[in-house]
Amino acid sequence: MASVRNAAVAGMFYPGDARALNTELEELLDGVENSAARLGFPKALIVPHAGYIYSGPVAARAYDELRPARGIVRRVVLLGPVHRVAVRGLAMPTDEAFLTPLGRVAIDRDALDQARRFPQVVASDAAHLHEHALEVQLPFLQRQLGEFTLVPFAVGRATVEEVAEVIEALWGGPETLLVVSTDLSHYHPYAEAREIDRNTVARIASFSTDLDHEEACGATPLNGFLAVARRRNLAIKLLAACNSGDAAGGKGQVVGYSSFALYEPGTDVSGDEAGKTLLGIARAAIESRLFGAGQTPDAPWLRQAGATFVTLTKGAELRGCMGSLQAARPLGVDVAENALAAAFRDPRFTPMTPEEWSGVRVEVSLLSAAKPMRFADEADLLAQIRAGEDGLILECDGRRATFLPQVWQSIPEKVLFLRELVRKAGLPADTRLGRCKVWRYTVNKWVE
Repeated sequence: MASVRNAAVAGMFYPGDARALNTELEELLDGVENSAARLGFPKALIVPHAGYIYSGPVAARAYDELRPARGIVRRVVLLGPVHRVAVRGLAMPTDEAFLTPLGRVAIDRDALDQARRFPQVVASDAAHLHEHALEVQLPFLQRQLGEFTLVPFAVGRATVEEVAEVIEALWGGPETLLVVSTDLSHYHPYAEAREIDRNTVARIASFSTDLDHEEACGATPLNGFLAVARRRNLAIKLLAACNSGDAAGGKGQVVGYSSFALYEPGTDVSGDEAGKTLLGIARAAIESRLFGAGQTPDAPWLRQAGATFVTLTKGAELRGCMGSLQAARPLGVDVAENALAAAFRDPRFTPMTPEEWSGVRVEVSLLSAAKPMRFADEADLLAQIRAGEDGLILECDGRRATFLPQVWQSIPEKVLFLRELVRKAGLPADTRLGRCKVWRYTVNKWVE
């Protein structure tokens, strides 16, 4: 029978019940501030590993970057320090899977067999048995990626090059994500810790490879990874940093946390390039329906999950607008399908005809993840809304409607914006907004 490494810190570092864990993950990820809709996703993350009550928001900021990676990333190489068992080298498990309250994560035995050719890679189930640094990452990864295989290493005493050699061998392509688990300084007074961690964060951002364990408890795997990242010319972005004194702990002795995302060269898609491509997909889809076969462009970034709206205008008048509020299919597919829906299935308009098509202008909006707004009453909601920037989704009594941020151009006043959204949802004009659910999102938009 295949052996399974059971969850060791469920119920302590994070909820041990699947429903409660899903709720906490949802709250942590929903708590990440809206950022611009993204094209592409990181090759690697650097994340903390304390209990979720302490470092969960910092980790969530990094894992939120993986929303576009679902369905593309199929393997995660995960490295973290050993806290309880001394080991020489990089310890891999002999188990076939790791278990969390959210289910099993299969171990990629072929990848571990490949790594085993290096003398610094050793088998040690003891090193993994009670180790939390790797385990606390798994629920976030399960939530964001769905199905994937795991290549886990609990790293003990090893040189920078010994760690780097293993990472290089397992680098892979877009299907492989690297995650390095580390906290920052431990048990200094709050102000002192902030100064130490500020310097450490700067050193990480400059790809230093001589970090010590007073600066970062995962310094050994981190140094090896940063050596590879520097050689491969990865771009690094600091996402969040704080310490336990900013979260749920006192300020006498604190632990520091940070998260980073790292990107391979050429994976960042410029706005102009993306817009030209997405507009071309929308136009080609409609013209294919109207006039016959056309050619749809393809690129790796179009395979990431995406949520889009396609808006058609004729002169100054709307001619169709349909879209998706959640990223559930590849971006290129989503744009093409929404273009067809806007042209031929918007119930407010008759289907597009070949004769009028030449006078129609296409607009594509790429949506960020919609995040729930928490508010006490209508006044509180109005105070939080960012006029001109927020797209809003309103749901109440089984009815739902959205306004893209572009609607602010014609309805610039917040109260009226909300009232028109209520009307669009088919709700009574006197609906109390305090009992409604509201989400907000932002868009990147491109217009012909």
